[in-house]
Amino acid sequence: MDYSYFLLVFLSVVNCEWNTNDYLKREHSLMKPYTGSGLSMPFWDFLGSTVISSNYIRLTSDLQSKSGAIWNIVPCKSKNWELQVQFKVHGHGKDLFGDGLAFWYARDRMVKGPVFGSKDYFYGLAIILDTYSNHNGPHNHAHPYISAMVNNGTLYYDHDRDGTHTQLAGCEARFRNVEHETYLAVRYENDKLSVSTDIDNKAGWKPCFTVEGVRLPTGYYFGMSATTGDLSDNHDIIAVKLYELDDSSTDATTEDRSNIMPAAQSFEPPREHVDDPKPSSMGGVKLFLLMLLGVLGVFACIVVGIIFYQRQQEKSRKRFY
Repeated sequence: MDYSYFLLVFLSVVNCEWNTNDYLKREHSLMKPYTGSGLSMPFWDFLGSTVISSNYIRLTSDLQSKSGAIWNIVPCKSKNWELQVQFKVHGHGKDLFGDGLAFWYARDRMVKGPVFGSKDYFYGLAIILDTYSNHNGPHNHAHPYISAMVNNGTLYYDHDRDGTHTQLAGCEARFRNVEHETYLAVRYENDKLSVSTDIDNKAGWKPCFTVEGVRLPTGYYFGMSATTGDLSDNHDIIAVKLYELDDSSTDATTEDRSNIMPAAQSFEPPREHVDDPKPSSMGGVKLFLLMLLGVLGVFACIVVGIIFYQRQQEKSRKRFY
């Protein structure tokens, strides 16, 4: 029996789950083989600790204090698009690991910085895959965690709060140290941002979050960056595919998006950074005073006991004279 037909049908079903019927933009995509002549990658630049192999592009290795990135050299002119990334985060750490990686649609490319290897106060969109929890406040969530941030150059990413003060939305996603392939899809269509994952080996997208009212300009650049600190992980990019989506909006031919500022209607105003509550200094003083009083009490009891003993001894001697 010829099984080739059934195999082709199965593969087509699997592929249609996470691929799209829209237009693949090869100048914004990255697939094997990565390199052209020499060590260069067509349409892409890289910096920092990035290493290019035949099977993956490693932004950081599982070592401390590493930072790497890749950036597309062609600005995106499409108003509506979908970015699909095959990636892998893995390492030796079982309980402690970090820090994570970010996918960018930003104005400024190839600039190192503190936000997962790229610059802070950026212009554009960041999709952040955070693997280490720094946040201990009332908005705590489990990690790994995927979140989105839109910035117009005035906001900073608060690492101490895992970006919860400036995020649009987020979801928990256990993509680290899994044996199967892991994928992320970022879809931007008619001012709606949707993020989905395929991390459960089910060959289908699982919604992470959707945000309406997100306005992004055209002409920005796609990039991926990652960083490690005291904790580390391997952060690998396997493939990048960018699809241009059909524009069905009524203002498709009239609105020039090249000069608008990045904005989001649902964005919460940044809250003032408040440090974690520290133990009251009075608590330590009270404890010290109590311990001091306890020591003095014991010492007083010893002194009284000695005096009482000496007087008893004197009384005993007087009876013998």
